[in-house]
Amino acid sequence: MSDVPKEVDRNRLTADLASAAIELLSAQCASDRIRLQYSPQDIAKFAEARTLKRAIASAEAVHRFFSQIAAQIKPEDGGSDGNR
Repeated sequence: MSDVPKEVDRNRLTADLASAAIELLSAQCASDRIRLQYSPQDIAKFAEARTLKRAIASAEAVHRFFSQIAAQIKPEDGGSDGNR
């Protein structure tokens, strides 16, 4: 690997992030449907353990990833698009 900084395709990054945001919103809606219909106790007791563990692992991975990004954002970088 060389020490040359990688050139970032900003248009591709923007498109990829927009796509991920839509998919994350879909996952959040699915989670909300479950949350509104079942208690955490019922989910833990009756859900298939393997499926539940996979969903939890996915949510934790997404949280870790975006937490790393959030730590890189300076407070004054509140976003210029007005969507914050």
